[in-house]
Amino acid sequence: MISGRWGPGDRIVERRLAAELQVSQAPVREALRELEALRLIESSPNKGARVRGFTPADLREVYQVRAGLEETATRLGSPSVAALRAHVARMHEAAAAGSLDGQVRHLVGFHREIVTASGNAVLASVWESLGIEVWTHVSIRLFRMRPHENAADHEPLVEAFDRGDPEAGRLLRDHVLGYAP
Repeated sequence: MISGRWGPGDRIVERRLAAELQVSQAPVREALRELEALRLIESSPNKGARVRGFTPADLREVYQVRAGLEETATRLGSPSVAALRAHVARMHEAAAAGSLDGQVRHLVGFHREIVTASGNAVLASVWESLGIEVWTHVSIRLFRMRPHENAADHEPLVEAFDRGDPEAGRLLRDHVLGYAP
C-alpha cells in the first residue's frame, strides 16, 4: 500500500501473503487488523481484505486530529530543543541521500519528541494510534515530493521552541495541517 504494490480495490490474500513472507497466518491476520483500524484496508466476511481507496479528505481528517493533539501537547510540556535539532539534521541528511524512509523516520521522531514531552500517556497513545508513520509516508509520497523542503519546514518550529514562543502550538498546528491536501 505505502510502496504502491497494491492499489485501491486490490485483494490481499492472507494465506498467500503469509507464504510469501514465510510466516504463519496469525501475524498477517494481526497486521491486517491494524491496517483496517487505520482505515487502509476493508475486510468483509467471505470476501477477505481489500485495499481501501482513500481520498485527500481522508488524509486531511487524520491530519486535523493529529494537529489538535500536537498543539495540545505543546501546552503540556516542552520538548528538548537539542533532540528536535538532531532530528532536523537527520532529515536533511536523509533528503540528501534520497532516503524517503530515513526522512519519514526523523519527521515522525521530531513530532514524537513533542508529543512525548507532554507527559500525557493518553495523548501519546491516541497520537500513536493514528498510524503517524503510515500517513506521513502517504502524504509525502502523494503531496510533498520536495525532501529538502520537508526538513526545512521544521526549522522555524525548533526556533519557536528554543525561544519559548507562546505561539509554538499554533505554529505547530499550522505546520501539521500544511502536510494535508
